[in-house]
Parts: sequence; C-alpha cells; structure tokens
Amino acid sequence: MPNFTQTRDAACRFLRQLNAVVPYHIRTILTDNGVQITKRQKDRWAFMHLFDCICCQHQIEHRLTKVNYPWTNGQVERMNRTIKDSTVKHYYYQTYQQLKDLLQLFLTAYNF
Repeated sequence: MPNFTQTRDAACRFLRQLNAVVPYHIRTILTDNGVQITKRQKDRWAFMHLFDCICCQHQIEHRLTKVNYPWTNGQVERMNRTIKDSTVKHYYYQTYQQLKDLLQLFLTAYNF
C-alpha cells in the first residue's frame, strides 16, 4: 500500500500521477489551503508553489477553499465518503492492484 504522507512532494507526485492515468483532461482542482499545496501568506509574492507550477504545466486551474470555511469543501468530503462506503469499507483487498481495479469499476459505474 502506498505511503500517504501530507507533504509538498507527495501532493505534487499525486497530481503528476493522477494526470498521467486519468483518461481525460483535468480542468480544475479544488483544494484546501494546506502548506503542501499552496504558499504561506507571508510567501505569497516570493515564488510560485510547486503544486501551482504543475497545474500550470497541465493547464489546470487550481482553486482554493475559503480560509476558515471548511464546509466549502463539503462536496469533496461527501464524494470521498461515498467512495469509501462503497469500496474500501465493504471489501478486503489482497493487493493494491485489486483495490485500484475495483475503484476504477466503481468510478466508471458512478460517472456513467
């Protein structure tokens, strides 16, 4: 099972891998304001965050939720719950590949 650490490098690696495997162009990403995916307020003029650089390379708009308003990310949280309830909470996976295969089947059925 992969390591899910919350670092800038992990977030950037995830975005690169996601962009490589999805069969369509990702137009917009909505994230919270974590330091692993956006600049700190005091650095806002200093440089472009690596996550934003990757978004620009792939022509992805990076939107941020409003600070101190966690409910603005509710749609994402609800979708995560739906996926978990329908997959990982109901089945045992012997391999990571089995999990990936079932997630792909679920998302295809859910979206189409």
